[in-house]
Formats: sequence, C-alpha cells, structure tokens
Amino acid sequence: MSQHSARYTGPASTTSAEGWTLARITPPSRLFGANGLRTGPDGRVYVAQVAGSQISALDVDTGELHTVSAQGSQIVAPDDLAFDAAGDLYATEYYDGRVSVRSPDGGVRVLRDDVPGANGITFHNGRLFIDECRIGGRLLELDLAGGAPKVLVENLPMPNALEVGPDGKLYYPVLGTNDIWRIDPDGGAPERVVGDLGVPDAVKFDADGFIVSTQVATGEVLRIDPRSGDRTVLATIAPGLDNLTFVNGRLFVSGFTGQITEVLSGGATRQVLPGGLTWPLDLTVGPDGTLYVSDGTYFYARTSEGLRTLGMLFSPGWPGYIRGVTADGDGAFVVTTSNGQIARWRPAEGEHDILAGESAPFDQLYGVALAPDGAVVAAELGTGRVVSVRNGVVETLASGLDRPTGVAFTQDGVLLVSEAGAGRVVSITAKGVDTVADGLETPQGILVRGGRLVVVDVGAKTLLEIDLDGKVRHVIARDLPVGAPIGVDPKPLHGLPPFTGPQGLFAGIAAGHDGTLYVSGDAEGSVLAFRKEA
Repeated sequence: MSQHSARYTGPASTTSAEGWTLARITPPSRLFGANGLRTGPDGRVYVAQVAGSQISALDVDTGELHTVSAQGSQIVAPDDLAFDAAGDLYATEYYDGRVSVRSPDGGVRVLRDDVPGANGITFHNGRLFIDECRIGGRLLELDLAGGAPKVLVENLPMPNALEVGPDGKLYYPVLGTNDIWRIDPDGGAPERVVGDLGVPDAVKFDADGFIVSTQVATGEVLRIDPRSGDRTVLATIAPGLDNLTFVNGRLFVSGFTGQITEVLSGGATRQVLPGGLTWPLDLTVGPDGTLYVSDGTYFYARTSEGLRTLGMLFSPGWPGYIRGVTADGDGAFVVTTSNGQIARWRPAEGEHDILAGESAPFDQLYGVALAPDGAVVAAELGTGRVVSVRNGVVETLASGLDRPTGVAFTQDGVLLVSEAGAGRVVSITAKGVDTVADGLETPQGILVRGGRLVVVDVGAKTLLEIDLDGKVRHVIARDLPVGAPIGVDPKPLHGLPPFTGPQGLFAGIAAGHDGTLYVSGDAEGSVLAFRKEA
C-alpha cells in the first residue's frame, strides 16, 4: 500500500531562535533525483531514485506523488523498474547488485544478489532481461525461478536502460562507446544500430516502432530509425537526462535533478515536476561572496536568477562525486570526492589536478579546508584520520577519531574537527587532540565566525553557536531538515565506481560575507539561510 510522499518526513517546520530569520534559498525537492521510469498497470509513472533509496508513483496530470517503496525499506538504491503481467514490480538495485521483486501487497523478495551494477531491466513475453552498468558489464536473461542467469553479452563498457523492440530484438545503449546495440535474445551476434550520439543512457520504442533515447551528456531526446540509424531531435532539455516512458502515447523524461518533463510536439516541453537538489552536501563561499553548492554529481553557483550549473558528472574535467568543497581563489575549488581523492578543480577551464589519493585512495573523505599556511586539510571518516596535503606529501595530523567529518580553522589558525561518532568537536594542535565541545549527537558541518563555533548537529537536528572561550551555547535553529528522516534507519549505499562508497550524508555549512549562515538541508534537498537581525 502506497503512502503520500513528502520527501522530508521530520518535524513540520524548521524554527529559528529569536533574533534570527530563516529563508530557503532553494526550494525543497519533490524527489531524490529521478532515474528509471516505468508506466505502471494503473497508468501512473513509477520513478526509481538511487540516491534516496525510494520508489515513487507519479500522476502525470495532477503531479501527485505517492511513495511506493520508502527510504529505509528493503529495496536499496533502485535504478530501473519493470512490471510483470501479474503486477509485480521488479527493481534493479545498482549499489547492492541485486534485483528485487515487490508484490502488489507490498511484500519484497530478492531474485538475485550477484549482479554488480544492476541497471537496465525489462520484461518481454514473460522473459526478464537486465544489464550491469559497469566496465565489463553483462547483458543477462534472468531465471524467474532463481536459477543461473543466461549471459547474452559480456565485457560491455557500461550498458544502461534497455528495451525489446518490435522486431523481438533486445536494444541497449552503451555509455562507454556512445552507441546503441541490439541482439536477438535467442542467439546471434550483437549488431551496432547507431553511434556518435550524445551518450545514450536509455531506449524505449514509440507506437511507430522508432527508438526514442535520452542523451545524458547533451540533454537531447532523440528519435531514431532502427533500420537506417537516421535521427531527429525531439527536444533538448538539459544534460543529466536519465530515462523515459510513454503514457497513452505521451512521452515523459526523467533527469538526475529530479525533474520530470513531458516532451510535446515541435520541440516544446512541459514541466511535470521541477528539478532541484538531489542530495546537497558541502557548501562554500567564494571571494566575491558567491555561494557554491556541492550536490554529488552536480556543482552549482547561486546567482540572482537561482542556481547555475558549473559542472556535472559528464562535464569536461569533472573531478568526481564531490563531497567536501572549499573555495581556493577566483574560480578554483579544492574538493574531496567519493573516489577517495583530494583535487583542485577549475570548472571554467574544464580541468582538475589530483593533489592526493591517486595511487592510494583515501577511505571516505568528507570536509576540507585550507590552512593559514596554504596546506589542504581533510577529514578521512573511514580511517578516523585528519590529514594535510602539501606539494603532494600527505601528513596525518590526528588518528583514532570517531567518524571525523567537518573541518574548520579558528582565527588563530587552530584546526577544529567534528567527530560525528563521538558527538564532539575537537581541536588538533602539536600538543594533541583536545575537546572543544562535547555532549552533541552527530555533529557534521562546522565553521568559526566572530570567535564562535557554529555546528550543524544532525542527530539533534539543530544549528548551534558555541562560545570558544566560555563554552556558552545558543541554539540558532531547531528541527533542521538534515540527516535521515525521524524514525528511519537508512540502509547504507555501498557505492560502485564512479560513485565509490559507502555513500553518506553530510550537512555542510558556510558563512556569507554579511554573516549569513548557509546550511545544506540534505533531507529535503534545500539550502537554508539564517540571518541575524540587526
């Protein structure tokens, strides 16, 4: 049984303390991104959301959303969906390498758990086909009784959302070679249908038997003649398109940002659901006062007209899935990535330099900051270390910490680190590690301003200001939309290159030149601004 979908299921509203005002500078997102789409037996569009471990059902006429499989339930990181004739919903679980089956009564069982990068999925005449979106991926027919799968093709460079065409052949896009292929599922060699596209990541067929394919790099929706390979552009939306489906002949397209778009005639489009932030992580403010937002596979600058994309997964020079970020001069950023590297990234130039972690990746990097002497300092959550990097040389500043997450420097150059697992913030000096503030639940993002430490306590869902001298504490805001929803124990996202895991939440914080405090509302996909009244 489905339930009405509210992405953030915590307290009804965030409240700020007297003397502080609150504004959301980006609205909450309706979805945790939007990946696989499939039209269900009830006519609704079912949306898989990898980042949020959620499946939602969308009424494309009213925009109403219902949660079918909620975060924290048995299906983890669903990427694509298919229905069988009985109405059972099959989901590929990308990070866990599984295919699960959800019956109409809500029961869930695992069909297979040995298909790493499980991605595209489709039924045809009672037969189930999937592929693995990874280097060396396979195209498989699964035995519905749980027997060994039949391998149709192997050693593919990242195949994606597939479909059977009117000719009975299985069509599949391959990201790594930028083309679309087909194969007879009953035997025969693969055939290349068309190439030199805009990086195709999904194929479906319209009523006339033409391929319709989303292009993740160019943002185009193409209609392709499977016989000749001739193509026309149905619409150009934005890079990051993911999948598509038809509802009574109407075409709907999903995007990484959670946007659902209807493609109309003549290249026109209709927004069904707006895009937004999928999973905002760290924040930073540049020398000119511009706020920058890390959203994993996207990176944004806030402008007077809203968020402007500076880079995304398929941009030239993209450094990887960004977790921590700090501005480093005009137009440059030092970032930590999920593939265990620290890099200096220049998005305008489409370039990045790996500062550390290329040959020996770090284990779950999060917060990053620049020391007064120019060294880069980062928290390595997986090993409990805090490290510094200078001229390619890595030095351990502290070890044995319990899930170090956020880093910041005081005006005197003292390094502060949040220990999310220990519920405290510590200082790290040549003398060792000392407690600055304890009794917290799960501190993550931290910064120092005006001699005071500001902490995002994800466990308590509060924003705190702590006097570094007298340890006097003031609550700036309560009931923040951060961390896992109340009552939900999210299952870990194990990760898979280029999204090496485990993936985790990180409620970052930054301060504007005017004293505004910006906080990532990762639970609802927003950025909140707290301003102190005069």
